[in-house]
Amino acid sequence: MITGVHTIIYSKNAEADKAFFRDVLKLTNVDVGHGWLIFGLPPSELAVHPSSDSEHHEIYLMCEDINIFVQQMSEQKVACSEIQNQGWGLLTELTLPGGGKLGVYQPRHARPEPM
Repeated sequence: MITGVHTIIYSKNAEADKAFFRDVLKLTNVDVGHGWLIFGLPPSELAVHPSSDSEHHEIYLMCEDINIFVQQMSEQKVACSEIQNQGWGLLTELTLPGGGKLGVYQPRHARPEPM
């Protein structure tokens, strides 16, 4: 029934953020016309958390080793916050060229098999 997830990041500088995902994170992509890039992502997962706000959603990228990830971002001059131990994982937040923040974490929780 479901074949994938399409995630959207809104940006004040979309060209710079697209270049970041293409050139720094090296995500595969296709140009669907006029420079409109759609990026490939690794397998994903979805969690539902209780909240009084049903209109707010979050996106996190996951990595194998958060320390190596932060080091690689530093080499690319990408700012990351201090690594925080959240119990369920080790979390940092990177700043996209467009000014937005994006969480990246090394999961410690069980992971489902991809569909």
